[in-house]
This record gives sequence, C-alpha cells and structure tokens, in this order.
Amino acid sequence: MKSSKLYIENNKGLKLQAYLELPANQKPNNYAVFAHCFTCSSALGAVKNISRVLTQYGFGVVRFDFTGLGRSEGEFANSHFSANVEDLIAVSQYMEANYEAPSLLVGHSLGGAAVLSAAYQLKNIKAVATVGAPATVSHVTHLFSHGIEEVKQKGEVEVNIGGRPFKINNEFVEDFGKTDLPTIVKKLRKPLLILHAPSDTVVGIENAEKLYHNAKHPKSFITLDNADHLLTSPRDSKYVGNVIGAWVQRYFEPQDNDMLETNGEQLVGHLNLVEDNFTTTIQTKKHTIVADEPESIGGDDFGPSPYEYLNAGLVACTAMTLKMYAQRKNWDLQEVFVYVTHSRKHSDDLGLEVETPLYLDHINKKLKFVGNLDDKQIKRLKEIASKCPVHKTLQSEVIIETEIIS
Repeated sequence: MKSSKLYIENNKGLKLQAYLELPANQKPNNYAVFAHCFTCSSALGAVKNISRVLTQYGFGVVRFDFTGLGRSEGEFANSHFSANVEDLIAVSQYMEANYEAPSLLVGHSLGGAAVLSAAYQLKNIKAVATVGAPATVSHVTHLFSHGIEEVKQKGEVEVNIGGRPFKINNEFVEDFGKTDLPTIVKKLRKPLLILHAPSDTVVGIENAEKLYHNAKHPKSFITLDNADHLLTSPRDSKYVGNVIGAWVQRYFEPQDNDMLETNGEQLVGHLNLVEDNFTTTIQTKKHTIVADEPESIGGDDFGPSPYEYLNAGLVACTAMTLKMYAQRKNWDLQEVFVYVTHSRKHSDDLGLEVETPLYLDHINKKLKFVGNLDDKQIKRLKEIASKCPVHKTLQSEVIIETEIIS
C-alpha cells in the first residue's frame, strides 16, 4: 500500500492533517473516509489497521485528525460534535475536488456518530460503517461531566479525559446536546453496518441495539466478541477491516482492479520505506498480494513473510502436480494436504558427508492424502511430489541476474 500525507482546510480555515492510504496498484476503485474516536487521532493503531485492510478491497482511505487533535490545527475546545461533522464534510469536499468523492464513511466511537450525521448530509455517500458508536451524541459528556458546572461559572476550564488534559468551554459542552442522532439514523436510508463489542465498557452494547432499532434496512450488525472499545488488539481491528471490506461489496458495483505495470516481467514488488515499514505489495498482471514480516521482528504482519511465500509456491505446485497425476491415472485421490517448513540446519544434523561442515537451507515437506489409495499408489504419489516444477527449481542451481532500471 502507499500512504500520502495531506493537509485539508476546513470551513474555519484550519488545516487538518490526513493520510491517504492507497491500494497496491495505487488506483482505488472507491474512496472511504475514517473518523477516529473521541480525543483520539488518526495515528491510533486500530485506525491504521482498519484503513490499510480496506485498501486490500480496492479502497483509497483517508484517515485524518479532527480539529485540535493529533497534528491538526485548532483547539480541542473547538472540536465539538458539530465541528467534527463539519470536518468530515470538508474532507469529503476536498476529496471530491482533488481525487473522487468518497462513497464510504467509517467511524469509531464518537466518530461513528459523526459519520452517521455527515452521511445524512452527503449525497455521495453510499454506505456507512460504525464501530463502538454511541446511540446519542450526548453519551460522551460523562467523560468530562466533572467539569461541566465549572465551565458554566468560568466559561473555560481544563478537564482530564482519559488521563490527558483538555480545555473545554460552554460551546463545546452545549453542542453535544444539539444533535438528534436517533432521528438522523431513522432518516438515513443508506446501507449501515454496526459493529460493537458486547464487553465494551466505554460505550455499552445497548447503544448498538438502539442504533440498529432506529435504522432502516439495509442494516447489519456484527458482534466483536472479546474486543475492547479501542480495539487495542491488532487481531480485532484487522477483523473489523475485513468485515467492512467484504460487507460493502454488496452495495458497490464490481470493478476490475487495474494493476501496476509489470514492465513485461512476471510480477513487480513495491515497498515504500518511509510509510510501510516492511509491508511489501506484490502484483502479477491479474493479482495483488501483500508480504510482511511478523510483529515479533518489527513487522506489521499484514501478510505472509518472504519465506512463507517461498513455501507457498512449493505447496501449491506440489498439490497441483499431484492432482494432475492422479486424474491422469484415474486414482481416487480426493484431497491433498501439503505441510512445508523452511529452516537452516547443519550438515552434521542432516547426516551429510561434506568436505567443510556448514549450515544449509532445509525444507521439510509432509503429505497427507484423502481417498481410497493403496500403499503402491501412495508411494508413487510421494515420488511425484518431488517432481513438481517448483520442487525441481529449488533443488537445482539457480542463476539470478540483477540489474538497475530507471
């Protein structure tokens, strides 16, 4: 994927910092905008994970910081709910003027309430997804209720929200009571996906029930078992991204995903070292895949590792070769399982007699067959498994030529 930094001016002349995440081919089929949770920012792990997973479904995703949060200009006191909605509309208008109008809005927590309100005002939005969203805008006021009376007296005070200091004023407090979210949801009439964790202690599950009850069809609900409100586990946020990506296909016209030019080669790989850590996009003429490193060595684990892809090539080739052979022989081979592990082993451990002991690449391949096969057939299939083209390539002397192109 590719990530580009944007600066979007809102209706008050303040610059909102945003990131545009693009699919591997850098040519989105559709655009989406992500609204983060109350007092959060677009740098939250869950926001980045969901956005990047959506790029795998052909979306270009804009994740941005609301006024006064993250790296956007302005004061937090000016980041009341109405301002959040106005920021969303400003981002939508910027995308329409410079790229293409977004068609999907995704919102987390209070950002979920904001995307519902913005979607009601934006004709270009075709679908909306919320994650842990409250059923009423005023739900969040309990987070700063300890400062409301003091605000009335002093006009502006500093409150502690989630362990961080924020300044709020009368306008900030009063604005949260101005929006009738239940009525907006009833009138929305756009496909809506509601995702919520039953164990959410910040925004209770009853909020999802109220949103679903007020919404008109088409509407869907997905439970996020064992997830917390902020989706702190990468597994949960990546799951959310995949659910939204799959769900929204129902409401968008299918499109061919144009690929990056392979320049006459079989495939091309691309890694943006500044934005993508180890995440590498790989494309053939018709297919896109993502490679990464596991989190244990500093990767984001968005895809298999390079050696897992090497193993995958051997696994696929072995299974396909066995299928073709068994069909040609009319043998009752119904299923094939190929288990492969790559490691480095010492020649002594492998029982090899070499002049100079050394470590060698070692691939362990295990086969499991399902079908009515006798011992002779199984033995022959084992022999055939070693004759697949990729297996032969890995055992042969391979010459790799490298050149620099401009």
